[in-house]
Amino acid sequence: MITNEVVNQAISYIMEHIGEEISIEDVADYCHFSKYYFSRVFKEETGESIYAFIKRVKLEQSAFRLKVERVKSITDIGYDYGYSPPNYSAAFKQHHKATPIEFRKKIAQKSILHPFYPNTVNKIDTLEECNEKITIEIIEDQYVIYERRIGNYKNLSEDWTEFLDRYKDYQTNSTLLLERTFDDVSITDANSCLYDICMSVDRSCTLPNTCIIEGGKYAVYHFKGYPWQIYGAYQSLFNVWIPLSNHRIDKRYGFECYGDINCDTMYMALDIYIPIE
Repeated sequence: MITNEVVNQAISYIMEHIGEEISIEDVADYCHFSKYYFSRVFKEETGESIYAFIKRVKLEQSAFRLKVERVKSITDIGYDYGYSPPNYSAAFKQHHKATPIEFRKKIAQKSILHPFYPNTVNKIDTLEECNEKITIEIIEDQYVIYERRIGNYKNLSEDWTEFLDRYKDYQTNSTLLLERTFDDVSITDANSCLYDICMSVDRSCTLPNTCIIEGGKYAVYHFKGYPWQIYGAYQSLFNVWIPLSNHRIDKRYGFECYGDINCDTMYMALDIYIPIE
């Protein structure tokens, strides 16, 4: 868990401006620290230098857009993240072990191997199956307590147990349990996923680790199944529904809202919110 709230603010700033030219100086100035001091603090908290983090996220976000924006050219997507065509192809291949062209050709259409559960294959929905499970909704802003983590989703149940125990005094009958996601786990290394565990609270809450999850227009995938099948739901959205629908993802980040969970069987209901224009 990232406990330094200034580092969390820096990460939020980077994620909100990832399509722009961002320097170490920009991030340090935003946080009101010298770049040398803040660079050290950032690496101590995240395990990555600011430069390495920005570069990695740019290449992973651009890969995601190659996946969901099939009609947009590779050159234009590279430019969007500050890369000329030859530099983009070289940097992309170094990070993803494939060129942008090769990456687009390998996008799965029917099934995909789960990155966290060895030998578990997730089915990918057809467009018709997606349409049966997805609604378009306008939602309000959510004011939440959050804890940010960079790591593996396999630890999620323990993370949630600790989180709910830590903030049990803030829970009410109307509390929503949310998880904000910043990565496509078919692209980002399993141990480098960035995610926020969140709980809705009243705006009178004055804890330092509060923020707003922005409302607006979302595509909502209504999932029912087991935890290892959630990955297939996301890939159905990213591989099929978004590329083939008339909707485009905007610059906000998605989240999950937990519903009923059977603690004995782990069968669950949750809604996956994907921001769209």
